[in-house]
Amino acid sequence: MSARFHQFLPAVLLAAVLSGCSGNQHNAGLERGEVAPSLPTKTLADVGGDLSRITTYRQPDERMYQYSLDKALAMGKPILLEFATPGHCSICDRQLQITKALLDKYQSKVLFLHMDQYENPEAFKAYRVIGDPWTFVIDNKGIVRYQQPGAMLYGEMDRAIQGVLPQPNRTSVN
Repeated sequence: MSARFHQFLPAVLLAAVLSGCSGNQHNAGLERGEVAPSLPTKTLADVGGDLSRITTYRQPDERMYQYSLDKALAMGKPILLEFATPGHCSICDRQLQITKALLDKYQSKVLFLHMDQYENPEAFKAYRVIGDPWTFVIDNKGIVRYQQPGAMLYGEMDRAIQGVLPQPNRTSVN
């Protein structure tokens, strides 16, 4: 490698770390079993219905911006909380596409919230999110039951959601 390349290597590495996209730290983030922090976050109503003031996602779904995090936790329903900043992260964009597909499947059973670091930086700090995307699945009692730094596949996210849904009572038939 040229000397010129080595001269710029530290700056390139620093930019990659600070950019957030896939700069995940596996020792960051809330752990499973921790109580999910309850804090007010921006909702679509807070920004006058202007989605561009709450997310950098090009194809946002209004259903992910209906509830503030504190109000969602108070509702006693499972929550899929997605931290993603698609304005600078193509992986985040794909992650939100998967999230929207699962929202269609589980919208009556699970609340889906998206936090963009530009619009809800306090949530990133409270959940100890470094880099994005990060996915948290929170049970109906407000306990983090699943957390995943980085991209997830549809099936992985689907199984994480199923893990917090109430299980139907099974009775044995003799």
